[in-house]
Amino acid sequence: MKLIVNWILSALALIIVAHVVPGFYVASFIAAMIAAVIIGFVNATIGLILKILTLPLTIVTFGIFWFVVNAILLKLAAAFSPGFQITGFIPAFLGAIVLSLVNLIFRSGSKAMFEEN
Repeated sequence: MKLIVNWILSALALIIVAHVVPGFYVASFIAAMIAAVIIGFVNATIGLILKILTLPLTIVTFGIFWFVVNAILLKLAAAFSPGFQITGFIPAFLGAIVLSLVNLIFRSGSKAMFEEN
């Protein structure tokens, strides 16, 4: 149940980002659901490797470089997701920041929801 809620919240977060960030496009909720799965897969595979390799640079920049890595991962995921498009690096970078904030809010809310039960 928790996995399905997180998947739906991730798709909803993508739709919110698409409404806030120009150049970040999601065609439908189904496209957002597919993109959420692809983003999760990209983050779990290539993202893990990239984040380990760029850890020194991330430390030197006090974590800001993490958004650059996330922007690259978002662009990569968009290349494989039908109905999910990012038109440049700046929208990907801004999208990574907004997506992180929206996911932070959603995760704290869902954590509280599951702790009550």
